[in-house]
Amino acid sequence: MPTALVTGPTAGIGRAFAEKLALEGYDLVLVARDEARLKEVAADITRQHGVECEVLAADLTEPDALARVEQRFQSGPIEVLVNNAGFGNKKPFWANPVEVEEKQLDLLVRVVLRLTHAAVLPMIERGSGAVINVSSVSGYLQRNVYSAHKAWVTSFSAGLAAELHSKGVAVMALAPGFVHTEFHDRMEMDKSVIPSFLWLNAEDLVDEAWQDLMRGKPVSVPSRRYKLIVAATRFIPRTLITRVSTIGLDGRRSR
Repeated sequence: MPTALVTGPTAGIGRAFAEKLALEGYDLVLVARDEARLKEVAADITRQHGVECEVLAADLTEPDALARVEQRFQSGPIEVLVNNAGFGNKKPFWANPVEVEEKQLDLLVRVVLRLTHAAVLPMIERGSGAVINVSSVSGYLQRNVYSAHKAWVTSFSAGLAAELHSKGVAVMALAPGFVHTEFHDRMEMDKSVIPSFLWLNAEDLVDEAWQDLMRGKPVSVPSRRYKLIVAATRFIPRTLITRVSTIGLDGRRSR
């Protein structure tokens, strides 16, 4: 059976990808910090879908741990990589220690770059494989530092997709909007300030993303509502985009 590696698979979009890939017949390599929770997820997926689940407990912002995950691409073929691990900061940029900002930069940018590099080299040799880098609609907005990181992920993935298409390797950025996951709870964001129609279901967006990957799209923006939002950013004034981009930030509590 083919094998897929998913980072951040214990909840939300990552868990939905792990379930989807298992349904598609992939064995899994699951990567996250919490080993106990990883093992629970692995056992649950194996029980439900009958696939093999390998657990790699690693804090990807630690160089030695990241190197261990990179080495996994050399020990056996990985047909699909899903770079999903990430976090948001509760406080604005100037209120965080610079080390906290650097850690987010490492996880959302440097880790994506390094794991994608580790994945595509053997994929090019085989002439097949796919990388899905989870980005965000916020990358099209002037929202915060997180938006800047996600803008990089989208641009990086789309550019790489064009370069690797002729080599049989697919690369796609997945750019969802607000999704019902643990992400916003960990940020202690007041989710009531976000209009209900903007919230997406993780399983639905992963199903749509997988269809987009099969169609060869370099960027997947799930749901018609977010496709319209992304399209609108090309035409509406920057000042209005900036104003809209702050929705939800005032509902973030810091401690």
